[in-house]
Amino acid sequence: MVQLVDATPVPHGGNLGQAAERYGIPRENWIDLSTGINPHGYPVPPIDPQAWIRLPDDRDDLEAIAANHYGAPRALAVAGTQAAIRMLPAVLPKGRIGVGLLTYGEYAPAFERAGFTVARFVTSQFADLGAEGSFVLDPARELPADLTHLVLVNPNNPGTERYAPGQLMQWREQLAARGGTLIVDEAFVESMPEFSVAGAVNREGLIVLRSIGKFFGLAGARVGFVLACSEVDRAMRNLRGPWTVSGPARLAVRAALLDTGWQAETRARLIASGARLADVLGRFHPTIWQTPLFSWVRDEQAGRWQEGLARQGIWVRRFDVIPGVRFGLPGDEAAWARLEAALNVVKVEAGI
Repeated sequence: MVQLVDATPVPHGGNLGQAAERYGIPRENWIDLSTGINPHGYPVPPIDPQAWIRLPDDRDDLEAIAANHYGAPRALAVAGTQAAIRMLPAVLPKGRIGVGLLTYGEYAPAFERAGFTVARFVTSQFADLGAEGSFVLDPARELPADLTHLVLVNPNNPGTERYAPGQLMQWREQLAARGGTLIVDEAFVESMPEFSVAGAVNREGLIVLRSIGKFFGLAGARVGFVLACSEVDRAMRNLRGPWTVSGPARLAVRAALLDTGWQAETRARLIASGARLADVLGRFHPTIWQTPLFSWVRDEQAGRWQEGLARQGIWVRRFDVIPGVRFGLPGDEAAWARLEAALNVVKVEAGI
């Protein structure tokens, strides 16, 4: 008999269709703030029609351009970070892997399905909410002695914790000495490049994942990159197989990575917009954690935040494991005004 794996989907933002159906509001009347995607994505130039006819060229210069952009010795193009997460368990020795209690939700099930033991952790910022059996990840403490691997999203999604490169390399050294690996997901680091460790991936025990979807606003292209030592790169390249990134997507991403002027302007705009969002939310809540692409509000009444805003056609992402709400960036002045007006209504009606 075939043994089926648990394929229960992990909840994510971007599920606007479900919200529209649930609340009876047409999709075109919503403001979707449920993701951390740049609402002003890269203006993709016209695509050569031949790109739709030809098979994708895995030997084009996209990976070399990506490696140069990230300051890494090599880069492996994959169909989004999600594809890399599914491959990682196959290239790492089985063991105990640390995954945040409040972080991107696909890591824990991917490693559990592959037979790894997943140890959940909280950072010192949320130490009061650690679940039974979880550990506190604290730079002042050694990693648990039985930990083989560690996954960190930097900056974290949604908790916004940042890990300094020096600290990350200390943890990498501890894990490498045990034959383990530090996996750093840098999906949101493009607007905070000082936190990246992409340039150090030739060192033993370090894998970095980068995403095109968030900063560049090209989530629909489904392109990401794995940055790793040559041995891991070779193993994942064999697992990836041919043609996993479409030809049109390769051309769009190539253009985006080469457009340094657009990147500089976008970085400045996102930093300003992220601060503006935190300022708006700060009028309704005493503590806001923010990055340039999203803000997170920790609140036991997260459900009331989401429900109250949804009734006014604004969709945000609710988290339950540590209760809170994540807000992405509004796309224009009308959306900013609607968000602030809706927050005022929710403050009165829901008492937040």
